[in-house]
Amino acid sequence: MKREVLEQLLELKARKQQVALVTELATGAQDLFTDTHRATGLGLSPAAAEQVGLALREDRNGELELDGRHCFVQVHNPAPRLIIIGAVHISQALAPMAAMAGYAVTVVDPRRSFATEDRFPGVTLNGDWPDEAMERLKPDVRTAVVTLTHDPKLDDPALSAALRSPAFYIGALGSKKTHGARLGRLTRAGFGEGDLARIHGPAGLDIGAKSPAEIAVSVLAQLTAARRNRQSQRPSGQRSPEQAS
Repeated sequence: MKREVLEQLLELKARKQQVALVTELATGAQDLFTDTHRATGLGLSPAAAEQVGLALREDRNGELELDGRHCFVQVHNPAPRLIIIGAVHISQALAPMAAMAGYAVTVVDPRRSFATEDRFPGVTLNGDWPDEAMERLKPDVRTAVVTLTHDPKLDDPALSAALRSPAFYIGALGSKKTHGARLGRLTRAGFGEGDLARIHGPAGLDIGAKSPAEIAVSVLAQLTAARRNRQSQRPSGQRSPEQAS
C-alpha cells in the first residue's frame, strides 16, 4: 500500500467515516471509496462504483469483478451506534446485548439516579436532556435511536431529533394508545405521515416478549433487520400512523 493511501485511510477512519479500500488484484493498484469519492483513481464506471457502494453499506469484504477486473474490496466502517433514551430496566438488558452485536451504545437520561455506572457498567452514559444530547451526538445513517421512558418530556425531543436525521432505525416503546398519542403530538409539531412512518412503535418484533430482556431481544432483532435492509415486521396489532393519529 502506498503511504499516501495509508495516510488517507487512517485519516478517514479517525473521522469515523465509512471507507472501502479497493485493490485491483492483477496490478495491485488501489484507491479509496467513500460516499463522496468514487474510487476515480481506478477509473471505475458508475455501475462498478455502485457495487462497491453496496459492499460499503453492507459491511461486506470480498472479491468483486468491477468493469471486467478482479478486485478486492476491504471495508473499514466505524461501529454502528445505538442511542437509547432512558436508563430503564429494558435498557439494562438492551445495552449489553447491542454491544455484543457490535454497536457503540450510549444511554441518555438526565435522571442521575437512573443513569449510574452501577446499573450500566461499561456503557457510555449521557446525562444531558435528550434534545441537547441528540444535538451533540448527531445521529447518522449508521445510528439507531430507541426511546424507552414513556415520558413525553424525554422521548418526544429525542424522536423529533431522530426524525430530522438519517438514522436507519427509530423505535419507541409504549402501548398502542401511548403511541397514538405520541404520533398526534409529533403531527402537531409539524411532522408528516412519511416522517411518522419511520417510527417503529411499539418498538420490537412481535415475539410475545414480556420481560425486559425479552423486549430487548425483540428491539435488537427489529433494528438488526432494519440495518440489514430487510423489511422489518410490524408488531401484531400495531396500527399504521394514519390509523393511530
